[in-house]
Amino acid sequence: MTEKVIGVLGGLGPWATLDLFEKILRLTPAQRDQDHLRVIIDNNPKIPDRSPAILGDGEDPTPALVATARNLEAAGADLIVIPCNTAHAFYDRIAAAVSIPVLHIMEEVSRAAQAEVPGLRRVGVLATRAAVAARLYHRAFERVAVEVLAPDAAGQDVVNRAIYGVKAGQMGADITRGLAQVAQRLITAGGQAVVLGCTELPYVLRAQDVSVPLLDSNLILARAAVRAAREAEVLSQR
Repeated sequence: MTEKVIGVLGGLGPWATLDLFEKILRLTPAQRDQDHLRVIIDNNPKIPDRSPAILGDGEDPTPALVATARNLEAAGADLIVIPCNTAHAFYDRIAAAVSIPVLHIMEEVSRAAQAEVPGLRRVGVLATRAAVAARLYHRAFERVAVEVLAPDAAGQDVVNRAIYGVKAGQMGADITRGLAQVAQRLITAGGQAVVLGCTELPYVLRAQDVSVPLLDSNLILARAAVRAAREAEVLSQR
């Protein structure tokens, strides 16, 4: 069996890393421990917050992101995933610092969105204020001719509070109600699907909370990681 080892550049934050790992486990066909993939997780919450750095008033997280990626490569990872959308503002420097592939969450989401929502032309995105300002999803979806709808200023405040609430362990129904209202406004504006463009959000917004397909970026990243890790095994069995 020739599976690849998944490296998780985690801690951005820890809850999102936990969510990704659980999804990798659930997506892996396994009847016993040995059927699961090897996953190396560097849960490094000491990496500076990405949002302030992007918005111009915080410490640059690039050195810590690069060091953590190199740790994973040195530990034996064959590919890296980053369960943090906002960290992809630094993707190019991370990918250039290692010699193994680094999956790109926005590219994976844009591909999955096209496959899951035929005829997709407009998509709503719930993400950090910094990720929206950096136009991370805008750029990925522009390449496939899909328009991104982001919340207005008041809606973005609701989204940011929800994200940082999850980081603080706050995952109550009031947070879900607020997010659902913001999502509905994006749907009313023409969104044919809604992207959970922050990996904390799966804890507080689920498919039943919205009236269009909900695209969980962490789930899509987990699927891509499992597919990439098992690809060699599948090929060897043909």
